This record gives sequence, structure tokens and C-alpha cells, in this order.
Amino acid sequence: MNGVIMQRIIGFAIATIAFSSMGGVPVVASGAGEIGGQNVDQRSQRGGRMDVVALLNAARGAPPMICALASRAVRGYGWGGGSDAPATPLASVVTLTRDDFDDDRLTTADVQQLLGGLASDDACVREMAVRLIGTQRGEAVGAELVSRLSATDPNLRTVAALGLGLVEPQNALDPLIRALRDPVVDVRANSAWALGRIENGRALPPLMNLFSDDAEKVREAAVGAVGHMESTSAVPALIRVLRQDNSPRVRRVAAWALGELEAREAIDALGGVLARDADPGVREMAAWALGSIEDRRGVAPLAAAIRSDAEDRVRETAVWALGQMEDRSSIEILGAATGDRSPRVRGTAAWAIGQLDENGAKAPAGLLRLLKDENDDTRLKAAWALGQIEDPGALPAIRDALRLEKSDRVRKGLIRALMKSGERSEEALSQLLSSSDPQVREAAVRGLAGRHAFDPWPWPWPRPRPFP
Repeated sequence: MNGVIMQRIIGFAIATIAFSSMGGVPVVASGAGEIGGQNVDQRSQRGGRMDVVALLNAARGAPPMICALASRAVRGYGWGGGSDAPATPLASVVTLTRDDFDDDRLTTADVQQLLGGLASDDACVREMAVRLIGTQRGEAVGAELVSRLSATDPNLRTVAALGLGLVEPQNALDPLIRALRDPVVDVRANSAWALGRIENGRALPPLMNLFSDDAEKVREAAVGAVGHMESTSAVPALIRVLRQDNSPRVRRVAAWALGELEAREAIDALGGVLARDADPGVREMAAWALGSIEDRRGVAPLAAAIRSDAEDRVRETAVWALGQMEDRSSIEILGAATGDRSPRVRGTAAWAIGQLDENGAKAPAGLLRLLKDENDDTRLKAAWALGQIEDPGALPAIRDALRLEKSDRVRKGLIRALMKSGERSEEALSQLLSSSDPQVREAAVRGLAGRHAFDPWPWPWPRPRPFP
């Protein structure tokens, strides 16, 4: 194949990995974890910006099938993935749906071709082959993948472990446990990740043995796998990793695992890490874990982080955690956070105040100020929170905000807040119902239909929480 075309295919394989929703998969493209000389570790990629110029250059002239797969990865196979626009740039060439990769669409010959592709010396071919094999049922390909775990080629062993994690066959348990002792780092890492996907408790002790592995990638995969095992027996070891491992990536995953396990005995350790760890990603995850555990002992370290952490994302996650805990004693802390310099922190603080669901309570002054915030999303969350509180004393501020608001979404939220806070005057309702804006009229009718007519809409969740 022409070298330029091959580079473009590789570039699109990178795009497929970078944008794919299959998060947390150890890199397997080559023994060194690189494609075309570029490191494509998913977690580090997500921390930076996508190189759009390189992506579009790679797209020019790429084969349509590869381009279709890459574009699907960007759009994802989630909600709405099966309902695309009638006319797309590639529609006349190839239209792919998730069903095209189901068992009844791939013939035995196709599967054998893909299995053969696992041994290719080309990283892109191996990547595409294992992803497609991962769409098949375990009983159809599990034995074939297990047999490749003992191959002499380390790249083949690595990609076989990845495939087993994708199809999750139970008969792979013992072979994968044995592969945890493989001399190749990528094989150990992928085997640990695959065992976490299979979630069989027999793998717990050998996975915990990898917490002291020399390779950061292996420790990270093993800690993440243990976090999926739902076993409290691993908590003391995870706390040691959180406090002592020299890799921030590993400490971050340990914090996630403790939150996933809702380990109350880890509260002090997570609070200490939130206060003192040098890496903001670790502190952010510690805050998330405290919110996931939902123990009141976590309030003090979260409050300290909200007041003093230098990183916006740490403060925002700490605010989210307090909202998740729904601890009503946090109202003053959250009220103060509405004045944070970051709009994301301010907006999440508004959401968290609404989460406390203190019907009839007095709306914090900071929440009312957010109705004039420069950020649309922050104003929307503030309007939603005021609807949750239902404070009649907030009606003047809500009315003023509604007169000035330009955003359709925020206006709907304000009308919801207006109705739920007790606005029933003939003048106000007449103005809303006679508005020239159909969305305002609709929102007014919904509000008049009953106090719960707006629930759960609008529901301004904060941004997705951090996961390894």
C-alpha cells in the first residue's frame, strides 16, 4: 500500500482511539505503546487539545471505510447513534451502523480474517482488527484469543489480552492471571485491565500483587481493575497506593477505586491527599471520591479545598461533591462558592445548592447574584436552584432577571423558578401567556400545570465527573 495512504490510515486510527468512548484501555498499538512515533495514551490525550490540523490532514485521501469508522468514533455509538442525518459526506460511499459488527453480520470467514490481522506487523491493522473482534460474543472468539496469549510475538500477546477484555469470556480467567507474570509490560497491563472487565474475584490477589510492579502502566491497570471488583478487602492496599505510589497517575486511579468502592475507611486518607498532593489530577479525584462515598467526615476537607485550592477543576469537583452529599450544613460554604472566579465553579455551586432541596428556605444572596452572571450555563443553574428552593423572597430578583434574559434556555429556567416560588399574580401570568415568544408561552403553561410539571426539566447537571 502507498506509504502516504498508510500514514493517513494510521492517523485516522489515532483519531478513532482518541475520540472513542471506550475509555481506560491501555495502549496496545505496538510494544512501545506508540503509533507512527506518536504516543496515543488515552488519558494523557484527554488532558490536552486535539490536533485538528493533523486530523484533517490525515483524513484527506483516507479510504472511505477507515474514514467512516473514524467519524463514527467521533460521534459515538451512544444515544442517537443510530439516527444520523439523511445526507452525510460519506453516505454515497458507505454507511456503517453498530449492527454491521454484530455476530450475524460478520461471517466465520470475516472473523478468521480479523483474527489473522492480530498478528500483522502493522499497528493500525492490529488496532482495527481487535476493535472489530471486540464486537463479537466471547464464545465465538474467546478460545482463539486465549490461544494467542501464549504466542512468541509480544505484540500478539498484548493485543490478545485487549481482545479478551473486550469480549469478556469467563474461560479466559486463568490464562489472563498467568499472563500477569508476562515479562512484557504491555501484556501485563492489558491482562490486568481485562481481568477488571471480567470482574471475577479469583483475580483479586494476583492483581493486588501488581501494586508493586516496576511499570507505572501495570500498576495503574491493576489498581483500576481492583476498583471494579467490589471487594472491601482491597481497601487497605489501595490506601497505601494512594499515599505512597510515586506516580500521580496511579494515585489518581487509587482515589477513583476507593470512591468506586465507597470505602468509608478511606475518608482520612482521601482528605489528606486532597489537602496535600502535589498533582491537581489526584486532588480532583480525591474530591470526587469523597463525594461518591457521601460521608459527612468529608465535608471539612472539601470545604478547605473550595476555599483555597489553586486549581479550578479541584474546587469545582469539591463543590460537586458537597452537592452530591446533600449535607444541608454546607449551605454557607456553597453560598460563598457562588463568588468563585471560575464560572464553572460558580455554576456547580448553584447546582449544589439546588441539590440540597431546602424547600421554603431563604435563597442565599450569592445565588441571587448569579442570575446576572456573564455565563449562560451559570445563570441556568442558578435559575434551576431557585426553583428547587421555592423562596417567595426571591421573586423580585427572578422577575428582574426574566425581563433582561436573552437566552431561551435560561428564560425557561427562570419561568420555572418564578412559578415554583409562588408567582401567581394575574398581571405576571398574563404577560407570560401573551408573550410573542412561543417558548415563553409554553414554559408558562407548563408552570401553571402544576409545581412538578417542570421536573426533571430543566436539569442542568454539572460537567461529567473525572474518571481514569
